Formats: sequence, structure tokens, C-alpha cells
Amino acid sequence: MSLKGKLLLPIVQGGMGVGISASRLAGTVAALGGLGTISSVDLRRHHEDLMDSTQGDVEKGVVDAANLQALDREINRARERSGGNGGIAVNIMKAVSQYPEYVRQSCESGADAVVVGAGLPLDLPELVQDHPKVALIPILSDVRGVTLLVKKWLRRKRLPDAVVLENPRFAAGHLGAADDQSLNKPEYAFQRVLEGCRALFRELGLEAERIPLIAAGGIHRPEQLRQLMDWGADGVQMGTAFAVTEEGDAHENFKRVLLDAEPKDIVTFMSVAGLPARAVRTPWLDAYLHKEQKLQSVARERACTEGFDCLAHCGLRDGVQRHGQFCIDRQLAYALKGDVQRGLFFRSSEALPFGKAMKSVRELMDYMLNGRSKTPGVVPAA
Repeated sequence: MSLKGKLLLPIVQGGMGVGISASRLAGTVAALGGLGTISSVDLRRHHEDLMDSTQGDVEKGVVDAANLQALDREINRARERSGGNGGIAVNIMKAVSQYPEYVRQSCESGADAVVVGAGLPLDLPELVQDHPKVALIPILSDVRGVTLLVKKWLRRKRLPDAVVLENPRFAAGHLGAADDQSLNKPEYAFQRVLEGCRALFRELGLEAERIPLIAAGGIHRPEQLRQLMDWGADGVQMGTAFAVTEEGDAHENFKRVLLDAEPKDIVTFMSVAGLPARAVRTPWLDAYLHKEQKLQSVARERACTEGFDCLAHCGLRDGVQRHGQFCIDRQLAYALKGDVQRGLFFRSSEALPFGKAMKSVRELMDYMLNGRSKTPGVVPAA
């Protein structure tokens, strides 16, 4: 897969917050020739000094500044770990209040790519106009969304450097569908979206540009990678499979929750961001789902208890009844620390490549590229 003229393996590690994919995981993936991704959300939680400086009654700006500093540190650490190989991307949710600041900081700190989901990043070309070497990668779910974005960007004389096509039927975390009843719509099917995007590019005269298409959502077998590439994909993005690797940045308890989850334990529900989400039914999530309707019925505007507004629109803070009524930053932070009782553990709906076994990033990439579960090194697919 070619990104901004650089050849990468057709493996992209998805961004997972809070702090699940930070410098250790992203840097390891890049060191092996793939595209490693740092999730930008609340990275101060990986830095004890920044956490100490943002405890208690501090202004929102103090927390925001600490997170930008943490993002800078993580990008530089990942680049150092990569040894100059592969690429380092930063995943940024369009739905977070600091979206423009995270984009600018990622570029200034030397990220190779900015990946944006949870909304249409129509303004992304303007935000990075001073950094033309940074690759722009939107996350979308259907041809309609790709069409809208590409045509808008063309007017700004910019094209996506790649597009992640995430199928909400299988993905983890926040899903690119209006509600859980929409998750199985045929327009999200991989073959339909891949072939539709290639047809769109031909229609717009963009065939020579060869915009890479990256399929995402529940991919866990090398046969899937080959099939998707036959349909027109240039690579695949994997999230949960990387989260449970030895180099994953979360606590070992976090990995064990994801590894041990059975299909019946994985549920979809409405997140505070107004998007359906998929996670493991842990004690906290089970208790929340039992009282969800009651909490929604009494929803009202309230002050954020975490000291900063992580989301531009938050169902709990803004009193939006049809959205989730919990603090997502707090629950994801518990998960990062491995708190099984209180954490929110996002996970895809599909099996994991090695079942309940925890393997290294090297073994995972080698398996996906070559069908081997354990070898001395990763060899690019022919």
C-alpha cells in the first residue's frame, strides 16, 4: 500500500481510546512496516506528571493543554520506537471538542497521517494546509459518504490520501450508523462499498490517483485480507486484534476481558456521542443498560464532572434523552487501567485471530500476511 509515496504493508492498526493505542503499540506496528495509530483522546492518562497537574479544581484549558502535550510526547515516542519504518498516524474523532487543536498538534509533532472518524471532516484540508506532507485519511462507512467528502474536497483542490471504509456491522467502539437498527444495511457491505468507491473514482476521473481503500471492521483472518484486496481494497484496518497484543498500551486485565468475551457478551448500545457503540457486557455496562431508559427519561443539562468537555456534544452533559447517559471518558479510563467492574471495554463482534491467546504484534501481522501463527519475522505478501 502506498501512502504519500511511501510503501507500507497492507495492515493498519486502528486508533482506540482512551489510551488503548498509544506510542508503544503504534510504534511497534510502524517498526514492522505497517501504519500504527495513536488515539488522540485524553492521552494525559499515560503521563503521571500530567495527571498530577490536572487533578482537582483546574480550568478546562489546563486539561486541554496537558492532553496536547501528551499527544506530542506520544507521537515522538512512537516515531523513536518505529526506527523510521512504516508510518505513524493519529486518530481524531470529529466529535471531540478539541478536534481542530488535535489535528494541528498532530501535524506539528510530526505525525505521518491524520485519521478522522465520528463525523464528516469536510474542513480537514483547511486545518492542515500548512502541512502538505501529512496524509489525510477519513473514516467512512458507505459510498454516499465518500462521494460527499471527495466532491467537497475536490473544490478545495485536495483529495484523501486514503479512505478507511468501516463496516459498522462488525466494528468496535463508535459505529458509523444512525442507530443499531441500521447496522446491517446492505450499503455497508465490504464488496458493495469497495466496488462502489472504485466506480466513483472512475466517474470523477481519479483512477490515476489510486486512492488507497482500507477495509475495517471485524477482520481477523488472512483469507479475509485476500478477499478484500480482490474486491479492490489496498489494505485492512484492525483494532481489537491489536488491542490484545503483548504490546497493546492497556492493562493486562483490559486485554483479558476482550480475549475472554463470548459472542453473547458483546452488545450494541447508544453512546453519549449519539452514535451506536459496541462493547463487552461488563458489570458496569450491564448495570447501565438495566437503568438506561430511566436515566434517559430524566436527562437534563449538567456541568461536566471531569473538568473538561471531551465531546463537542455529550448526551449526559447536554441532557439529550436519546443519547447515552454516562461519562464516556471516565468509563474508558477505568478500562485502560483494567478495572473490570467499572470499565467500558469496546470490542468488535467477530472472533479474534488467535482465540483467547495473547500474541505479539509481529505474530499477528505475520499471520495476517502469510497465514503463519509464529515465525522469526514478518515477510511482506507477494
